[in-house]
Amino acid sequence: MRTTIRQIQEMKDRGERIAMLTAYEYSIAKLLDAAGVPMMLVGDSLASVVLGYDSTIHATMDDMVRHTQAVVRGTTQALIVGDLPFMSYQPSTEEAMRNAGRLMREGGAGAVKLEGGVTVAETVRRIVDAGVPVMGHIGLTPQSVHQLSGHKVQGRTAEVAGRILADADALEQAGAFAVVLEGMPAPLAAQVTRRLHIPTIGIGAGAACDGQVQVIHDLLGLFTDFVPRHARKYADLGEQIKDAARRYAEDVHDGTFPTSKESFSMDAAVLADVEQALAERGKHGELALSKTAEGEVPA
Repeated sequence: MRTTIRQIQEMKDRGERIAMLTAYEYSIAKLLDAAGVPMMLVGDSLASVVLGYDSTIHATMDDMVRHTQAVVRGTTQALIVGDLPFMSYQPSTEEAMRNAGRLMREGGAGAVKLEGGVTVAETVRRIVDAGVPVMGHIGLTPQSVHQLSGHKVQGRTAEVAGRILADADALEQAGAFAVVLEGMPAPLAAQVTRRLHIPTIGIGAGAACDGQVQVIHDLLGLFTDFVPRHARKYADLGEQIKDAARRYAEDVHDGTFPTSKESFSMDAAVLADVEQALAERGKHGELALSKTAEGEVPA
């Protein structure tokens, strides 16, 4: 049975820290689910770490639906949260509701996430009223990277910190079940966490948040174009992958792969028929094989 938003709230109420990771495809999602990660985010960060774009704004609704489907197929326990990508909810509340519905109905997500606070509060309220759980996202909001002049820590001035607090209040009042706090000073994130009744999920926001989310590619050392300060590498799979690929290429070049262990055998009588047919083809210009089960793979 999948984790529910009520269980996420109960974790906060008990003082239990909430672990969340991004996932973008079936195989990794299946491993994370087996590891007991209670909540996964199919983030629009896939535009960068999976598709190779320079920012998240290139992710489309079709991208998000397709990758959410894959993650859902690979999991049975985690709550799957799908990101609403850039311009999928900003133009109108109606479009936001339609796209949130796509992530739920087509993608199979258990909740959606969108960026912004006061400015999207009414949209959040309408989506929640329609029965879709919503996770908010404030502070450093990657979809606004050009407006913010880069990936810069937010809330270091009293004015911006005040806006972040107002955004947090607005999201809770609108019915969001949780809020991501990204790229803000740890003391400010701690104040937001104490202020809200709903869970806060930090990324580059210090240890006082109710939970933490990280991009799986940063955690595993798979993405090296840019490694954010807030990330901790728990494995260096990037180097392991390069080493494995290098050794494979060398084995192919040297002729040591494949061996009989990685190959299939063939019944000697069938092989004789094939050779006879080839000989006949040389005489008559056509291949006449004996009737054998087509597609059968001998042991």
